[in-house]
Amino acid sequence: MASHPGVRAALLKLQQDFAAQAGGAVLDGRDIGTVIAPEAPAKLYIAATPEVRAERRWKQLTARGEVIAFEDMLEDIRRRDARDAGRDDAPMVQAGDAVLLDTTDLGIEAAFDAARRIVEAARARAGI
Repeated sequence: MASHPGVRAALLKLQQDFAAQAGGAVLDGRDIGTVIAPEAPAKLYIAATPEVRAERRWKQLTARGEVIAFEDMLEDIRRRDARDAGRDDAPMVQAGDAVLLDTTDLGIEAAFDAARRIVEAARARAGI
């Protein structure tokens, strides 16, 4: 979706309305904090090295029987990162008020716990 500006434009209002719903919402995407919900009280920029992200994705795919070389997965991730960071329309950048959560050395439970703590702290600061 991110690489198709027409699709992005058509879905923008829908995504913004979803983000603004009563009770809040959790959204995931490379432009959520900068384009879709720039006023969100809690923003995380979740990162990991391309190598770790490729390994995680490779394990997911091979666990369900797909055959892909790790090197191809790594190249795909690097290519996608470069495309998304360099696009003119809503490039992938960390929002100025987003908290960086580097999950390179974290397992899924530790990453979730860290994210939850960041969100709880942001909600407390915002009085939510």
